[in-house]
This record gives sequence, structure tokens and C-alpha cells, in this order.
Amino acid sequence: MPVKALQIPTADGLADAVAAFPHDGERYPGVLMYADGFGIRPVLREMARELAGHGYYVLVPNLFYRHGPAPVIDLPAHIGEEARPALMAQVMPLIEAHTAERVLSDADAYLRFLTTRPEVGAGPVAVTGYCIGGLLAVRTAAAHPGRVAAVAAFHGPVGADGPDALAEITADVHFGHAESDLTPEALDELNRALDAAGVRHTSEIYPGTVHGFTMSDTDAFDPAGLRRHWDRLLPLLDRTLANR
Repeated sequence: MPVKALQIPTADGLADAVAAFPHDGERYPGVLMYADGFGIRPVLREMARELAGHGYYVLVPNLFYRHGPAPVIDLPAHIGEEARPALMAQVMPLIEAHTAERVLSDADAYLRFLTTRPEVGAGPVAVTGYCIGGLLAVRTAAAHPGRVAAVAAFHGPVGADGPDALAEITADVHFGHAESDLTPEALDELNRALDAAGVRHTSEIYPGTVHGFTMSDTDAFDPAGLRRHWDRLLPLLDRTLANR
């Protein structure tokens, strides 16, 4: 299965990225995948490859390309809890510099690039994201109603921009929350906001999980949580993209 390194033209330069898709010479529904704060690394390439194997063209941009190519910071093969504080001290300034204006400018560029690839079919796309990438996925879907048919976010601060931002979403939504990130009361509040906005959604806490549960190169990894993530994500994409 091809996994290619690419350069995406943006308003501020070239964003390095990787793309995974089943075969050359065919066209597939497009999926924009936003990484977590640790960025593109082997586990993200493997997740893109896994999703592509189900019949999608998956584009994973380097969110922090303005600071250099991925990996922007040096990462160990396994991100244990003892290493996490020092790594987060490096990552947080990158996240803080990635303003909402930059997010939306980049989203325009990423979607334009994705939808003009010769391997991507016509029509709407999906956006998925992990951790901070989940918030970026929500912002992208809200800014591009009609172009984004599905949005999925996992252990991400999806409600950070408030209910008015959620109301802009026309895509079908799945939010998979870590048990350590969201109380049942906060989940109820979020889901009431989605209901009030008329957003078609599933939004649930994955039992027994902590923040980062999808990432197999961290101590937060939960195999059952990752399986549940695929069990929710694949039907969402199949329903919204695969039959177009």
C-alpha cells in the first residue's frame, strides 16, 4: 500500500505531509487526518495505512510545519509517563502558536490539496483528529459546511470553542472521549449543545480510557479503546463517503 511523503502549499509555505491509499491509478474518498500534538511519527503512519486499507485516501499534514519538518521535536520510540512532562514543555509552545487563524488558513490549504489529488474522487471528504487534532477537525468541519461530510475526534477538546462553533457543523459527527478527560455531566452538556444545534452525532465516553488512548506508542494506549475507535470511525465513513 503506497505511503508517500508530500508537500502541501499553504499561505505560509510548504507543509510536509504523508498520504496513504490502497493503489495507484484509482480514486478514493478523501480523509484529512490531524495528528495529536506529538505529530507525524510511525504510529500515525500506521493509523493512516490502516484506514487507507479500508478504501480511503488519507492525508496527514505536519501541523507545526512553520517550525520545521516532522518530527518537530525529538521523540523516543515509546512516550512513557516519565518522558511526557519534558516533551509537553516543548509541544505546548507549538500548540499555543497555532492560532485559530492559522488553523483555518491551513485547513483551506489542506482541503484544497486533498480534493485535487488525482487519487481522490469528487465530492465531500471526512476529517478526523486526535487530541489537539480533534479540535482542529471540529474547526475544519465548522468552517467548511458542505465540503466535510463526516468529522470524528478522539480524546480531543472538541467543545473548546463553545456551542456556537458546534452549530456551524453540517457533517455527521462522532466524538470518542477519554474517561479521564470528560465527566458524565460535561458529556451531557456537550451532547445537549449538539442536539440543540441539530448536529447528527454520537458522542460517548470510552470506558476505562485516559487521554491519548488511541496512541500505541504511549503509556496511555488502551487496545480496547482503539478497537472501539475503529468500530465507530469506519461505519461513519462508510455511511457518509463510501457510497458516494
